[in-house]
Amino acid sequence: DLTENPLTDPPSGSFLGFTLLQQLAVPLPLECPGGSSAWEEVTTNGSSRLCQGQRNPCNGSRELAWPCPENAACAPDGPGLIQCLCDSPFHGYKCLGEGTFPMLLFCGVLGAVTLSLSLLLWGTQRRKAKTP
Repeated sequence: DLTENPLTDPPSGSFLGFTLLQQLAVPLPLECPGGSSAWEEVTTNGSSRLCQGQRNPCNGSRELAWPCPENAACAPDGPGLIQCLCDSPFHGYKCLGEGTFPMLLFCGVLGAVTLSLSLLLWGTQRRKAKTP
């Protein structure tokens, strides 16, 4: 119930991840998050607007299909919001990587670079250290 809060229009990502939200009361001047098409029923009661029954935006019967990549599936991510989840075994940007993430290679390169930079900085800054 957000009716007594002095709200202006909340940012579009304010309800990101609220996939189980089924009832929301907002002040009358505000629209339901995601618009009235994101809810099964929108009613007004005195000074509040009641949004009930969050719809699944991935059921594209009313609108064009969501722009998920070829190897991904649409999943709801809050009122009127979606996320694209990569199908297995795809991963990465636009689900274009196939197989598993190269963890050993990534950690090896990261460790080598960190060790090299640490040795370089230790060697160059050692002369500035005062000895007792």
